Amino acid sequence: MQCRDAIYIGGSWRRPAGRSRLAVTNPATDEKFAEVPCGTAEDVACAVDAARAASDKWRAVPVAERIAALTRIKAGIMARADEIATTISAEMGAPIGFSRAAQVGLALRDLAATIDAASALEDERVGSSLVSREPIGVVAAITPWNFPLHQLIAKIAPALAAGCAVIVKPSELTPLSAFALAEIVDAADLPAGVFNLVPGAAETGAALAGHPGIDMVSFTGSTRAGRAIAGLAARGLKKVALELGGKSANIVLDDADFATAIPAAVAQCVVNSGQVCAALSRLLVPTERVREVEALAVAAAEQWTLGDPAEPATRLGPLASRAQQARVQTYIDMAAKEGARILTGGSAQPEAMPIGAYVAPTVLGSVHNAMKVGREEVFGPVLSIMSYDGEDDAVTKANDSDYGLSGGVWSSEPRRALALSRRLRTGHVVVNGAMLDVEAPFGGVKMSGYGRECGRYGIEEFVSLKSISGIRVAELVE
Repeated sequence: MQCRDAIYIGGSWRRPAGRSRLAVTNPATDEKFAEVPCGTAEDVACAVDAARAASDKWRAVPVAERIAALTRIKAGIMARADEIATTISAEMGAPIGFSRAAQVGLALRDLAATIDAASALEDERVGSSLVSREPIGVVAAITPWNFPLHQLIAKIAPALAAGCAVIVKPSELTPLSAFALAEIVDAADLPAGVFNLVPGAAETGAALAGHPGIDMVSFTGSTRAGRAIAGLAARGLKKVALELGGKSANIVLDDADFATAIPAAVAQCVVNSGQVCAALSRLLVPTERVREVEALAVAAAEQWTLGDPAEPATRLGPLASRAQQARVQTYIDMAAKEGARILTGGSAQPEAMPIGAYVAPTVLGSVHNAMKVGREEVFGPVLSIMSYDGEDDAVTKANDSDYGLSGGVWSSEPRRALALSRRLRTGHVVVNGAMLDVEAPFGGVKMSGYGRECGRYGIEEFVSLKSISGIRVAELVE
C-alpha cells in the first residue's frame, strides 16, 4: 500500500488542511493499492496564494531559462520513465507496452514540441505598434484519467513556457503519476510556487475554477464537467480552454485499401480500451461493402486480446474503473435494444478475465445516428459501423453530431482525402491512419470544446496580447 500524506504547494511538501483521503484502485484486480490526500478549498486557497506570489517572478524569467527548466523536467521524466509507466498501468489499466510507448512517450513528445516552439515567444511589430505576448497569469490545470501524464504535460509545459504559474488538480482515479511529476518538478529547481499540486475530487476542481485568484482554467474531460467548469469560471470572466468529448467519424472511401484500412480503423477506436477523446468510434463505409467491412472488423477486433496490463504481450487492459465498465456495458445493451447487431464482443464480463473492469472489444453493425450509441460518447472499446451512399451522404452523417473533436478519412487518392477532410466540421482530421502530430494544433469545435493544445498553438493559449502604440515605439525594439 502506497500512502501519500502531503501535497505540493509553494515549493514544498506540506500537510493538507483536511483529513479526507482518495483511494486508488487497480482496475485489473479491483484492489486498492494507494491513498492520497483529498485537497480542500483551504488547500486551493493556499496554492493560489503561492502561485500568485511566484507569478511576477516567473514571468520575468527569460524564455531561455524557462526552456532550460522544461528540459530538466523532460530529463527527469526520462530517468523515471519505466517507473511512471508502471504506475499509470496500475492506476488506470493501460497495458505496460502502451504505457511506455504512449502514456509516457506522448508526454515526452509534448515536452519536446513545446521546448522547440517556446523560442518563438517574441514581440512583433504590427503597423506602428509593438505587440507583446505576456503570460496570462495563474493557471488551474484540471486533467483526466485516460492519459494522465500526457494531459498534465500538455497543459503544464506550455503554461510554464509562457511564463505562467500553475496549480494542478489531476483525476482522483490517477493521482500517483501527478505525484511523480511533482517530485520531478521539485528536483528541476523552479521558483517556489510556480508549480503546485492539489489532488482531489470534483469539489476541489470546482474550488479552483471559481477562485478569484485564478486567471485561466485549462480543463480536459467530459462535456458535462466542462460546462460546469466554464460556468464557475465565467463568474470571474476567466479565460477557459476546454478539450471535451467526441464522437468522431472515420470515413473509408471506396478507393481505399480495405484490407489495410479496416483493421487500422478498429485500432483507432479500441486502443487504450477506447478511452481516447479523439477515438474514431463511428466507422462510415459504402453501403455496398458493409458485409465485407463487418467481417474484416470482427477479425481485427478479435486480435485485440484482453490480458493483465502488467504483461508485455497484453494488447488491451481493463477500463479505468468499475464505474466506467458499467457505463460502457450499458451503452452496448442499449444499442442492442435499439436495433444494433452485436457482431463480436458484448457487455458481459469476459470469461477469460473474470476479475477487473474488462470489456471485450465490441463491433456493432446496423448503427445509425438516431441511436444513442451513434450520438453519445461511449469511451470504451466499442466500434459502430454505419453505411453511406456517396461522399455527400458520408459528410452529412459524419457532421450530424453534437461533437467535433476529430475525424478520419481513408483514400488512395491524396487530393480526394484532402477535399473530404476540409468538409468535416471538426478540429482534427487523420488521413490514412496518421499519428498524432504534437506540433500541430489539437482541439475541437461544437460540444467538443474550444482552445488548442500542442506546439506553439498550445503556448498561445496561455498568453495575453498587449499592443503598445506610440511614436516610433516599434523602432525602439530590435
